[in-house]
Amino acid sequence: MNIGLIIALVAILLVLVLGYNIMLQYKVKAETARKQESSRYLQIIDATEELIGHAHHMPYSKELLVCLNTRILDAVLSMHELDPKNKQLEQRVAHVKDQIKQLEENYKGGESTSFKVPSSDKQAIVMLKLVKRLRDTIRSEHNKGRFETQAYVTENARLETIQVRINIENVIKRSNDAIVRGQPGTAIQLLKKGLDALSTKNDAYSNQAREKLQTMYDELESKRQSKNAEELHQIEESQRQNDMDALFGEKKKW
Repeated sequence: MNIGLIIALVAILLVLVLGYNIMLQYKVKAETARKQESSRYLQIIDATEELIGHAHHMPYSKELLVCLNTRILDAVLSMHELDPKNKQLEQRVAHVKDQIKQLEENYKGGESTSFKVPSSDKQAIVMLKLVKRLRDTIRSEHNKGRFETQAYVTENARLETIQVRINIENVIKRSNDAIVRGQPGTAIQLLKKGLDALSTKNDAYSNQAREKLQTMYDELESKRQSKNAEELHQIEESQRQNDMDALFGEKKKW
């Protein structure tokens, strides 16, 4: 056989093997990237569903619920684009679309549940973290153009008020607990912190809460001043009695 032909065949074989390896590496790389991207969308879905799950514990508005479900829909659609033959994803898209439609057409308005005062500092911290996550989420959705500006402004203000309310209601509870324990000084410090936090707020709740905290603060300060005055009076009376005893006390018998 012609040596040149053998060399040509070997070269062609090497090119084919090399081409196959390149294609295989590309497919593996593309599949890895697809899985990573799909995993990222799945994390978004799981985190958003977790947020929606708190609607029974925290007041959620219709706009917030629609925004969160739209975020899930966008992630599911993106996953379906990566895997268009996946029937489960296709069904999930239809299901989420139906949920959004139900919310938009049948939601009665108002909030999903009433506000619940935190029962402890630990619970207050958990609630505050949840509100922060919600505010970060709607900000992200607004930046991506999936949450209309006016709706975002209104919802962000509503969540901010809830954030303030969690802090203030917790301050009131802790202050009352301190009073029961006979620690008016601690209660006064807590109330002062609450008043400082409300100093820049001008919404209906903040104005009402400021009045309540100020009343509690003034009452405690008045009682403390009265107590201090009474203690000072007792000290003065005791000193006066001591002076009288020193001047007119009974003479010692020798």
